[in-house]
Amino acid sequence: MTLNRRKFLRNLGITGSLLTMPAAILNATPLFKKGRIDLSTITLKGKVHSNGKGIPGVQVTDGINIVLTDKHGEYSLQSNATAEFVYISVPSGYAFPEEKGIAAFFRPLTKGNGVIKNDFSLEKLMTDDQQHTFVVWADPQMKSKKDVELLMSQSVPDLQALVKSYPKETLIHGIGCGDLVWDEFELFADYKQAVALSGIPFFNVIGNHDMDLEARSDDGSANTFKKQFGPTYYSYNRGAIHYVVLDDVFFVGAAKSYIGYITENQLQWLEQDLANVKPGSTIVLSLHIPTFTGAQRRAGKPEEIGGGTVANRKQLYKMLAPYKVHIMSGHTHFNDNWEDGNIMEHNHGTVCGAWWTGPVCGDGTPAGYGVYEVDGTDIKWYYKSTGLPKETQLRIYPKGKVKDAPEEIAANVWNWDSKWKVEWYEDGILKGPMEHRVAYDPWAVELYAGPLLPKKHKFVEPTLNDHMFFAKPSPDAKKITVKATDRFGNVYEETIG
Repeated sequence: MTLNRRKFLRNLGITGSLLTMPAAILNATPLFKKGRIDLSTITLKGKVHSNGKGIPGVQVTDGINIVLTDKHGEYSLQSNATAEFVYISVPSGYAFPEEKGIAAFFRPLTKGNGVIKNDFSLEKLMTDDQQHTFVVWADPQMKSKKDVELLMSQSVPDLQALVKSYPKETLIHGIGCGDLVWDEFELFADYKQAVALSGIPFFNVIGNHDMDLEARSDDGSANTFKKQFGPTYYSYNRGAIHYVVLDDVFFVGAAKSYIGYITENQLQWLEQDLANVKPGSTIVLSLHIPTFTGAQRRAGKPEEIGGGTVANRKQLYKMLAPYKVHIMSGHTHFNDNWEDGNIMEHNHGTVCGAWWTGPVCGDGTPAGYGVYEVDGTDIKWYYKSTGLPKETQLRIYPKGKVKDAPEEIAANVWNWDSKWKVEWYEDGILKGPMEHRVAYDPWAVELYAGPLLPKKHKFVEPTLNDHMFFAKPSPDAKKITVKATDRFGNVYEETIG
């Protein structure tokens, strides 16, 4: 038998077996319909306009690919039925669309149509947005109506007062940096009310306590959040700044288990997004879990993959290399600033402090939020402690307060970074720089140390920080003054007698 004849008979055998198969299989009817992924093609179309006039060059995305509007402000994007939203990157020069304070830059996609049309109407700003301000509210994290009462009676009035302290025409927006609630999704309504009362639009970030813990994988863990706030990753623009929000909370499918990780879907989307941003531009990137902190170093432990930092952060840093970047994060309930090359990360003290148990976080940072003032590509910032004037940026402790240093005075300069200068005076005489050491804040120790404190949440413990400073005064010293100068030349002083 020749090779060709054997091949012919083998093919005939396959064909014969196919002929005996049920017609359903031959017609490729699926054996299992439930849970099938619908990959049918859809076309997203529409116009981005202001008073009917098209706006060219606006990014439009389905969360997978990005297109730009044409000269008429029109877009057409080939997508598929897995897409959940169509949304825009609001361009500079336009007001942020909002609904009761929640940024409304997206449209949910209704299934069943081959062509889905959505227009976006934007309002042109009357003032130059090169100068603007934004605030970062990390971890409001409300578990109960009592927590809501504290947010409404303390945090909301503080933010309202801050907004009023700026000239009326100042452009201010907020970033809710994750853990907007603490697993109690009915409290999203209270968070939204707080945002509405603030009087400024908020863009929101998903945190680990904003996830659906009953989801079987990460893909379904943001379903409730999306219904409340829209996409979990997106971008927008104001003035010369390009803002990006990412979801770095990766749910591993077991209750309350997650790691810090940015999915490939987001990274490929971000690659497209950054392709439209000029190298050298300033980017503000917000996510919940910090990409990195000094916590492991302070504790004398090696870095580990887990829920404290982002496992694939180095891949993110490579993508951000052409830009000047400020990363905004929360999650840790301590304040921590680090800077390396083109990147600075601001890991914020929290709105809720130590989970609404006391006035300070575990590192002694007062409950509060970050305030950032933008002028062109320059950004200046300070930490606003709830209920305290903006000039309060440090706390001094007399001798004996720090058990490990009984002969020294200590100062906690909570928003310190490596470009601050911290000096001390004894009875009006400058003694020089204070000694910078990793330590615990003594008030946090008093409030939270031990298995019985605090009563409300006994898991809270004081945490080591990088912003404690020490000096040893003379035995007969009568007055000690600490002067802290930030990188912008602002001077903050506190005195004890």
